[in-house]
Amino acid sequence: MATIGEVGEPGPSGVPEHDRESHGLVAALGFLDSIVMAVAGSAPAYSIAATTALLVSTVGLAGPAALLWCGIPMFGIALAYHQLNKTGASAGAAYAWVGRVLHPYLGWLTGWCLVVSATIFMVAGSFPAGQVTLSLFSSAAATHAGWVALVGSIWFLVMAYFVARGVRITANAQWIMSSVEVALLVVFVILGFIHAGNHSHISFSLGWLGFGHFSGFTGSGASFVAGALIAAFYYWGWDVSSNLGEETHDGEKNSGPGGLIGVVIVFVLFELFTVVINMDLTSKQISSNSNVLETLGQVVGGGVGGKLMIIAVALSTIATLETTLIQVTRSLWSMSKERTLPMRFGQLHSEWRTPVFATGVVAAVSIVLFVVSSFANSVNSVLSDAISAIGLQIAVYYSLAGFAAVVAFRKVAFRSLSNFLLMFLFPLLGGVFMLFIFIESLTSGSLSSTDIWIGIGAILIGVIPLAYYAIKGVSPYLTEKPTLGSVPPAEEFVGAEMI
Repeated sequence: MATIGEVGEPGPSGVPEHDRESHGLVAALGFLDSIVMAVAGSAPAYSIAATTALLVSTVGLAGPAALLWCGIPMFGIALAYHQLNKTGASAGAAYAWVGRVLHPYLGWLTGWCLVVSATIFMVAGSFPAGQVTLSLFSSAAATHAGWVALVGSIWFLVMAYFVARGVRITANAQWIMSSVEVALLVVFVILGFIHAGNHSHISFSLGWLGFGHFSGFTGSGASFVAGALIAAFYYWGWDVSSNLGEETHDGEKNSGPGGLIGVVIVFVLFELFTVVINMDLTSKQISSNSNVLETLGQVVGGGVGGKLMIIAVALSTIATLETTLIQVTRSLWSMSKERTLPMRFGQLHSEWRTPVFATGVVAAVSIVLFVVSSFANSVNSVLSDAISAIGLQIAVYYSLAGFAAVVAFRKVAFRSLSNFLLMFLFPLLGGVFMLFIFIESLTSGSLSSTDIWIGIGAILIGVIPLAYYAIKGVSPYLTEKPTLGSVPPAEEFVGAEMI
């Protein structure tokens, strides 16, 4: 395989690096854009609102601990992405890096896991988009499956249009939505602590950050593994900054740090809000409303507070639908350019320079699945199954990315303490942790058969196209041996230059 980014050689877009602007994706983003996209991808308000009730029902007061002890390995995965991104920015991100470093089949599996997890999420994410929008005007309408499906579909199609029009338009929308969302979250987490000082349901305890509230590492009840799988879903999405590497100016330098900073920002928000929710809300209050942030807003800010939190969740949900669609379409585009998927997925709009065909296909499939899912007995059950299934798929492709970084930089990782920590230990910790929770989730009985069928079944479907293109033998990606030749010299990674 050619070195990605070498002048005159094919880059990730399948065209010479110096000609990418005219024939491939257009670099239109900067460093700050990369941070905003990473935060929007993790969708802090959406994740807290839609997932906290499930987290509390699974681990009780240990929610802060689950997010803390999953957040540390997640930072290791973000470091892995950061280091691998230096070897060549790619719209396929981990798909390209894992295939180049470990094995093409594992790289393809990595890309497929992102595709199916993103598609499932776009179905699950459209429900809250419809619900929270309707709840601003009518609580009754927010419980009507037909209206939820209609409004959720409209929002999704609007975001699909923005994604198709170009990454600069998408980023501008994200600046507006994410800025308002994060500002509201900061205000209300402060109000939450103030309220807890006078009217706390329960006093803060350092034990919430330890393992004392878990019944064990495996098994039913408040198991650590079950909580960690949910926590992985909280964080998921920051890696969109890497999928936008080819559309970021100096992507090898800017995309990775953008993801790292995004992880840190959402980690702080998640920890603060789970602590505040523990103190301010009862278990009944948490479980009685699918939007726990709305409940918190009402408790600390009255009716106006509840409405403002609904707005924050609506903006967050819409924003993350957009970033998730970007991730899946850029992954499909990259896989198509490598001839591991139909070539039409690699077609770019002549003016917008975006994979419009891939965007249209994903949008159509997601809308169909969303409408079908709206007939389920319970929207909450759909969300719960989707979160657990996506958690399994996240664990697979994040673990492979972590291991790829360890293998890629193994020869230079021991040249300094900073290299060892940032190129070897933290990525290894992240990879092992993700693999651990994946295996334990399948064997501990903490997941339902539906969760497993959705999570693993969607991954196994990918064996069909992989086998087809492997047998067809037209893809250099699948036929060439892995190589570490594109890893930059060790000097580029020593000491302070690591971050």
